[in-house]
Amino acid sequence: MTSTTGLNEAAVAIVQNCVANANLFRISATETENVLLLDFGVTALGGLEAGLQLSRICMAGLGHISLDAPSDLIALPQVVVRTDHPIAGCLQSQYAGWKVSTDDYFAMGSGPMRATASSESLFDEFPACERSAYCVGVLEAGTLPTQSAIDLLINGLPASAKLTLCIAPTSSQAGNMQVVARSVETAMHKLHELHFPMESVISAMGTAPLPPVAKNDLNGIGRTNDSILYGSTVNLWVNCDDEVAKEFGPRIPSNSSASHGKQFLTLFKEANHDFYAMDKNLFSPAIVILHCLRSGNSFQFGTLVPELLRQSFGM
Repeated sequence: MTSTTGLNEAAVAIVQNCVANANLFRISATETENVLLLDFGVTALGGLEAGLQLSRICMAGLGHISLDAPSDLIALPQVVVRTDHPIAGCLQSQYAGWKVSTDDYFAMGSGPMRATASSESLFDEFPACERSAYCVGVLEAGTLPTQSAIDLLINGLPASAKLTLCIAPTSSQAGNMQVVARSVETAMHKLHELHFPMESVISAMGTAPLPPVAKNDLNGIGRTNDSILYGSTVNLWVNCDDEVAKEFGPRIPSNSSASHGKQFLTLFKEANHDFYAMDKNLFSPAIVILHCLRSGNSFQFGTLVPELLRQSFGM
């Protein structure tokens, strides 16, 4: 399956709107010879609108992202994501698959620049045709990128590409929201890990509670992941038989993991702060509902854990 959507071009349009309205969104833009840096929350104040814009950039404009009223689950706003392009918007763009690591910098990289680089094994299965002169990336990090980090990214992209990087810490309003806006993405990634027939996923919609902004990035990682693991619901419209939905369904939600039931921060510390040492089955929404378009039947799997959310969020 190949993307012909023009992911980076779509993200550039959102970036240009952010630059034009930087004061309104309370962000800052700095341009050097080879990169445009957009600060969504490192030193800039940012805010709710900055978080929405950053989340849309992550998905290359292929997802509609909004804030909704609190649900009965917990008295916090709900981050709502919907898309008719879940593979391109989530796997080829939003997924944080580019580990940016140098001697003086670390960040998780997402956004459509990944589709241009196509260096991850995921793109062997879902190749992208990104020929834009622009590359747009999002970094989850507590500081602006160093020159070594910028060079690492540039070296992984075509020589002619003009790079834009949008940065926000998890312990900022914008960074907090863009992580929680990954409810659908986590479901898509889990489906891919399970070898579900991905081409059958036609549309998706997810909700997750927006946690209070944490005092530091470590606590922010805990709260945002708990929001998805224990508080998110994802609906997937799939063009497959009921038997396929019933076969894969129980293995999709976070409660398919033996680690389910503990706060993410506790599990993260037990794994020595190494995401890759944690149980992969945990990284998925609390509830997944599969709507089978062939039969008209729907199947729900998983469970919400509001008590754990309240503990995690200090409520």
